[in-house]
Amino acid sequence: MQSPHVTKNSAMLKMAFASIGVVFGDIGTSPLYTMREALRPVVAAGGDPRLSVLGVVSLLIWGLLLIVTLKYVIIIMRADNHGEGGILSQVALVESIFKTKGNYIVLLGIIGAAFFFGDAMITPAISVLSAVEGLSIINPEFSGFVLPIALAVLIALFFYQYQGTSGVAKIFAPVTFLWFLVIGAMGLAHILAEPGIFAATNPYYGIMMLVQRPGLALLVFGGVFLAVTGGEALYADMGHFGKTPIRLAWLCVAMPALMLNYLGQGAFVLANPKAMENPFFLMVPDWGLIPLVILATLVTIIASQAVITGAFSIAQQAMSLNLIPRMGISHTSETEKGQIYVAHINWLLLVGVTMLVLMFRSSDALASAYGIAVNVAMLVNNALAIIYFYYSKALPRLLVIPALGAIFAVECVFLAANGLKLASGGYLPLLIGSCIMVLMLTWMKGRKLLIAKYNRDSVELDGVLKSLERRPPARVAGAAVFLQTDKKFAPSALMHNLKHNRVLHDKLIFVAIETTNEPRIGEDRVSVSQGPLGAWLVQARFGYMEQPNVPLALKACAPFGLEVDPRNASFFLGRRVIKPSATSAMPFWQQRIFIMLANQSSRAIEFFRLPPDRVVELGMQMSV
Repeated sequence: MQSPHVTKNSAMLKMAFASIGVVFGDIGTSPLYTMREALRPVVAAGGDPRLSVLGVVSLLIWGLLLIVTLKYVIIIMRADNHGEGGILSQVALVESIFKTKGNYIVLLGIIGAAFFFGDAMITPAISVLSAVEGLSIINPEFSGFVLPIALAVLIALFFYQYQGTSGVAKIFAPVTFLWFLVIGAMGLAHILAEPGIFAATNPYYGIMMLVQRPGLALLVFGGVFLAVTGGEALYADMGHFGKTPIRLAWLCVAMPALMLNYLGQGAFVLANPKAMENPFFLMVPDWGLIPLVILATLVTIIASQAVITGAFSIAQQAMSLNLIPRMGISHTSETEKGQIYVAHINWLLLVGVTMLVLMFRSSDALASAYGIAVNVAMLVNNALAIIYFYYSKALPRLLVIPALGAIFAVECVFLAANGLKLASGGYLPLLIGSCIMVLMLTWMKGRKLLIAKYNRDSVELDGVLKSLERRPPARVAGAAVFLQTDKKFAPSALMHNLKHNRVLHDKLIFVAIETTNEPRIGEDRVSVSQGPLGAWLVQARFGYMEQPNVPLALKACAPFGLEVDPRNASFFLGRRVIKPSATSAMPFWQQRIFIMLANQSSRAIEFFRLPPDRVVELGMQMSV
């Protein structure tokens, strides 16, 4: 019989291995294009090629150490919200410190989430394109097939999303683990042939490039940054695998393989300066090219899948936090909570990715657009982390704040370097992110105005129930469930039902949904009380990573004396039709956007998991 300690270690190693296939796909495929893009300005500028290569490789290695290892693995992963990470979890965590919602913290979260969606479009495009471009190294005549094959792979990937990944997820980790073994071995073979490349582990060469040729260094930084894109996934996926397994996988597998490969590419370029045009594929012998292209394509598909799944998760969290309209969420696995599919997000990403591939047509051109969105998200991560560690006692301030401040300064240099790409395509992720921010801010403002108007026009539930208790209407058998926008006020569906039907059910249940700053709720799901007329008042709490499930909440009321079968109850909902108004606090263009978003919003039936055949909807018109 195994001891609990051995069993625990075994489980942790399994989780670490599983995390390789999800967490490290994006950063793991960066060697396909990073060295090429970082060396491109060096080739154009001329100078001593040896010092330039050593400087570039030094910046790559220290970028991985500072941004990924120190910032994310050592520091930011300590800022977990009940085990969950990611930009919106970070927002909820900081809000819980200040005991408030709204203000600039949410604005930072909106910026980070908006630019994450921009990154979610570019990552699949550049990853798959860079892998398929290996065909042109095998035979230049294959160049004409790169674009159609990449598009076919991407379109097939998005069309497969609705089926979920549970059936193929078991191959993600072995394939990605094999990838890291292969790229590490590729690098090691060339390091042994050119051991002088180890000089690049000295930060002196990177610093000297910055000091002696700052203009060139800034251009190089734009390429070097591509090596750390995907580092934020270590923090974002923390809730799925845990801190220790992710740290173990990074320190023992991903980071050594990446460093060996970058050192190996540097060694190969030192021995073959003409290989700067595409060192990754050129560093393998001819017999290994076809297997490497196939393996690279598989890994980039896996990396793209992880980014798409991350976009679904961020969208679900944003809906729960009321940053975007409700969308239909399908659960693609009966056992895995994180396996969801959001059709709206999937098709928007497909359109965006297809447009990017057709516009830029090569990973070289896409590299100009890549980086800015991730860079902005990283800066937001850092800003929120500084706020969190300053006010909490998770780590000593005197150590963590200067470290994060120094990394923030480095990331600002990266942003300046990425800013040089604006004219050649870098404007695109900024445009995408800015559009998403406008939509989010418009939705939040319109929703706030709508709720304020609804509350002004509403009457308090307690007063309505007391009035009905004095002059009771006709009662019919059964249970009626009313969803409340605000637990203080009577829902519009109740007032319309009384106005038109003039009857009430024997059992009245009013359910108010609350989204908490915790990712998931345990046992304390509901609180139940009784008001006038014998009405039941239910406060149902859901975490921001959960999809509200009203029937589930009702079943949890049984220990409090409220027993109701959701399959036999009637659910009354108010369905609002929103019209523009000349007296609105929102400009007309913003009203039109808000109305469009509201019309596209998923119906409450699907979002709150209500039984469709038990729902009664009563309409009303409102203006913002």
